[in-house]
Amino acid sequence: MSLLKYMIRRLIIMIPVLIGVLTLTFILSRMMPIDPVEARLAAAGIHNPSEAMYEQMMCRLGLCDPIIVQYFRYIGELFTGNWGISVNKARGQPVWDLILNRLPRTIDLTIFSIIIASYVGVKAGVISATHRNKATDTIVRGLSLVGVSFPVFFLGMLLQYAIAWKIPIFEPSGYKTPVYDEPNFVTGFYIIDSLISGEWYKIGDYVWHLVLPVSCLSFIYLASFTRQTRSSMLEVLEQDYVRTARAKGCKEKVVIHQHTLKNALIPTVTIIGLSIAGLLGGAVLTETTFNLDGIGTLFIDAILLGEYWLLNALVFLITIIFIVANLLTDIVYAMLDPRIRYT
Repeated sequence: MSLLKYMIRRLIIMIPVLIGVLTLTFILSRMMPIDPVEARLAAAGIHNPSEAMYEQMMCRLGLCDPIIVQYFRYIGELFTGNWGISVNKARGQPVWDLILNRLPRTIDLTIFSIIIASYVGVKAGVISATHRNKATDTIVRGLSLVGVSFPVFFLGMLLQYAIAWKIPIFEPSGYKTPVYDEPNFVTGFYIIDSLISGEWYKIGDYVWHLVLPVSCLSFIYLASFTRQTRSSMLEVLEQDYVRTARAKGCKEKVVIHQHTLKNALIPTVTIIGLSIAGLLGGAVLTETTFNLDGIGTLFIDAILLGEYWLLNALVFLITIIFIVANLLTDIVYAMLDPRIRYT
């Protein structure tokens, strides 16, 4: 089966998964203890509404219809791009616009973290495996153990206290200096919009604010990548073809990077691919700790304010990202190991 046919088949298979996630989200959101009608009226300054006013707001929000009607309308609107209007967080603003303003910061945080964690994690795993049971291996394994043991929010607070407050090197919170305005909105990505508007100084300020949150989030995941890479490398180094390559006189660098690492990376790629969704989840705590105003904090606001529509849209978006990440992971398999065939 060709790669294109495999991709199409995987996407078709993922549709029931997506429907299942959306159905579960719909059910759980309706079980939330917060009443969105009361929250909406309270946001408008009405704290003791009459029964008629309450019923009017329910119908206005589409909550008077039978639950099955609400469900199919909810599914249809998500797939057609009509994600509703925010009723509490930003009254009257379309949910899509609200997410679009926040999503680029979360994407920046995720991309920077996954690149650093993957590169450093793989390098550290290779070094650890090639120096097995030596001092270097012990140090790397010790740091990896610390990394997988620390909660991301606790590490974030430690970094804030040690590096931002006690030794004021980096900014402890926020994504920009308060005196700077947002660049003109073009793509939503702060760096790209700053380049387009010619305000290059804002790029350095933005990156400077991201140093601590990216370091925090990437350290947690590079520890897992290091441990997996080391384990896979040690297993592959014992294979016969590696001994043969060494017996033929290949340089150790060639043996490690051309014969061993490529095959050892397959399990690590799996972990990296699955970690993308985890990074988005970790971004919730990281953004809250560092006050970055991404979709992580938006997710918490949606839960606290009973924003059904915003919460459902965020889950839908994250599920799509997770499905695409898994598909890309399978494609990378074929690039690393041509023996893999899609069936």
